[in-house]
Amino acid sequence: MGKLDLYTDRHLNLLRGRTDELADKAVQELITDKSLVLAINSWESLPEELPETFPPALIRYFRFFRKKPATRDQSFIRDIQAFFASHSGLVLSLLGFYSLPYTYAFGDGAEVLVRSEKLVKNPGKRLAETALFVLECYRPGAFMTDQRILLVLAKVRLIHAMSRYFIRKYARDWDPEWGQPINQEDLLATNLSFSLLISRGIKKSNQFLSSSEREKLLAYWGLIGYYLGVELQFWPETNKEAFELERKIRKRHLRPSEAGTTLLQSLMGFYRQNLVHPEVLPFLEDLLQYYMGKEVSVALKLNASGKVPDWLLRNVMKLNLFGQHPRGSNFGLIYRNFLKNTRHSLGFDVAIDLSLPHGNSA
Repeated sequence: MGKLDLYTDRHLNLLRGRTDELADKAVQELITDKSLVLAINSWESLPEELPETFPPALIRYFRFFRKKPATRDQSFIRDIQAFFASHSGLVLSLLGFYSLPYTYAFGDGAEVLVRSEKLVKNPGKRLAETALFVLECYRPGAFMTDQRILLVLAKVRLIHAMSRYFIRKYARDWDPEWGQPINQEDLLATNLSFSLLISRGIKKSNQFLSSSEREKLLAYWGLIGYYLGVELQFWPETNKEAFELERKIRKRHLRPSEAGTTLLQSLMGFYRQNLVHPEVLPFLEDLLQYYMGKEVSVALKLNASGKVPDWLLRNVMKLNLFGQHPRGSNFGLIYRNFLKNTRHSLGFDVAIDLSLPHGNSA
């Protein structure tokens, strides 16, 4: 049975009450000494020796990133980075038109997202930061010869823990029935949006991805999940397991919510103002519904046909949502062009950095 017998309401209910103790304890230290945040943001990669002034909880946290997961064969790392090099335009477009809005349809998780001011008031910043995160994850040599990815993942994991801290402290309207904010089930669902949904989106875009490639993509995001604090005993290793886990989470949490609708409308508002190809705008809702499917679209109150012209599907990879180049471009060129275009669109440089929000603006 593999992991299929783990995907039950009983197990997933337990995961909704579990978060990430290592990161949560580290954030307690960051909250009390903001100079630690400035120090971490100044790093370009994880230092070999941590500052002696760092408190024990923070030292334990960063030492975790020196421990590699037990994987016998790491050839999938190189294979998936090559996959991204040839599909970068499509992957980044799917991120914006499928993966990100799809997560808004899960009511309990959307309650966390809607409490982030930058998601509602500045969706472009959130979208660009997520795209930058994905680019960093696929950087050639990441996890092998280039260890900068470890600092990126360490920051993202702390950002999750900071959001939990501020929601617990300031969000007086938080309903315990939603589970812990950014809990283990939420983390599994998010990781699936970067792996399983990308595989599905590629197929929906009439591109081919073999069964082996799909499972290597799962393994790659399992590696990323390890560093993000995901409980890997629940992470799927086969296509069948991924299908069942996503189906189960969708069955448990897909529902209309004011939070999800607010997030989607904010995101679409950004697209309408900033989409590089204006000829796509009349088909924006159709494109979203085509990828997300009718069930998810209904939950998000999308009233589109889901019919997308053939010319649009053929050119999804070229929509230039993030200023990316078409497939086959050098990663360095893609990365520099992304930073240049997001700076032009947003008016500031995008970076994955720690910050200490105030009040409920986690």
